[in-house]
Amino acid sequence: MPSNPFCRFFTLLSCVLPLLLLAPPLHARESEADKTEEPVKEDTYELLNLFGEVFQRVRTDYVEPVKDSDLIENAINGMLTSLDPHSSYLNEKSFKEMQVQTKGEFGGLGIEVTMDNGLVKVVSPIDDTPAFKAGVHAGDYITHIDDEPVMGMSLSEAVDKMRGLVDTTVKITIAREGESEPLDMMIKRAVIKIQSARSKLFDDVIYLRITSFNEQTFDKMKEEFDKQIKEMKDKKLRGIVLDLRNNPGGLLDQAIAVSDAFINQGEIVSTRGRDPEQTKRYSARPGDIANGAPIVVLINNGSASASEIVSGALQDHKRGIIMGTKSFGKGSVQTVIPLPEHGAMRLTTSRYFTPSGHSIQAKGIEPDIEVEQAKIEPVKKDRMRLEANLKNRLKNDEVDGDFLTKNRKGEEKKDGKAEKDTVTDRTVDGEITAAQDFQLSRALDLLRGLAVYKQGANATSE
Repeated sequence: MPSNPFCRFFTLLSCVLPLLLLAPPLHARESEADKTEEPVKEDTYELLNLFGEVFQRVRTDYVEPVKDSDLIENAINGMLTSLDPHSSYLNEKSFKEMQVQTKGEFGGLGIEVTMDNGLVKVVSPIDDTPAFKAGVHAGDYITHIDDEPVMGMSLSEAVDKMRGLVDTTVKITIAREGESEPLDMMIKRAVIKIQSARSKLFDDVIYLRITSFNEQTFDKMKEEFDKQIKEMKDKKLRGIVLDLRNNPGGLLDQAIAVSDAFINQGEIVSTRGRDPEQTKRYSARPGDIANGAPIVVLINNGSASASEIVSGALQDHKRGIIMGTKSFGKGSVQTVIPLPEHGAMRLTTSRYFTPSGHSIQAKGIEPDIEVEQAKIEPVKKDRMRLEANLKNRLKNDEVDGDFLTKNRKGEEKKDGKAEKDTVTDRTVDGEITAAQDFQLSRALDLLRGLAVYKQGANATSE
């Protein structure tokens, strides 16, 4: 055996790596145990030796000293990130942060990001976080962090630079479609506490906003739904708006649970890996918490992964009307495989398919009714164009002496405040206002229209 410690180390590495290459993913090992493994080709050993030669040359001849651990970790990360944008190596620190994040709390700016053409692309900002409040949009490209170019960084390096001590500030430079100049934003870091589900009652329509799919999502959504059902008292539920806009996804089991809440039977999603025998199908159990009430699902280009599983399942089962704009198109499943004492690897192990068998990878979910987000501005009313204001008009006992009085009172208000609008006054946690959110307003109008149509149909049949 060679006397050089590194040579001994790499001889051992050369023996271990082929074993790792032969080993199936941890979640699949039990089912693969009886299969005959394909032998490693001879050129694989030659390539491993090539890796060893390059590694040793860098250690001894590079212009500055480099830690062995950094070289190895970067080599592993390079191998994984070259596969697809969602596979990566997580060192111990990153792995712990990811575990905290799936529980619903972590530190940073509050954005879900991916790598695209060497730049960091924002999949979506998370509601009520520093990035959301600063005006970061889904689809933005982060080109610089504290004036340092992102080009050349790995995704984990860029994320590490955006993270830091709470209440410290980071400068990010953004390239945005439609903007001729880059946008500089100074954002103060904070502890990000994700409220995965929120709700609001719009008369007899329940608005459910799901911001992410972490360990708390289904329980929190059910809690919010039950709260609003109690708030309705004797009213009949007219419908549900399920808002998945700018929801970057998360845990597969939570997406399945949320879908199952509204679907009585049938497949929700299937995942198919490299081995056909690893195909898994997830089906709904009997029961619909909404008892068949119509659902409008809002999506946009920031709706990804688990959000697309939910919207795809409801769409294929004709259980919900999908409204908004095309979703992000992330149709792959990542398995996080712990590497004892060395963090973990996030590896893309399968694709998921909607109940009708369609993959949304790079395609996204197409809305049933496409509605672009738009700014709503009220049109100034001309009161004198009403019949009720015309001189010598015909009388109507139901309104005379009442209509004009009400309008004059509205005009004579001296405090400068308008009458409260029945839509404008409705908000969710002070952020979402139906009168300012065109897509939400359209969803509410659709549900109200369906209710009116249903009432008319019932009256006709009777």
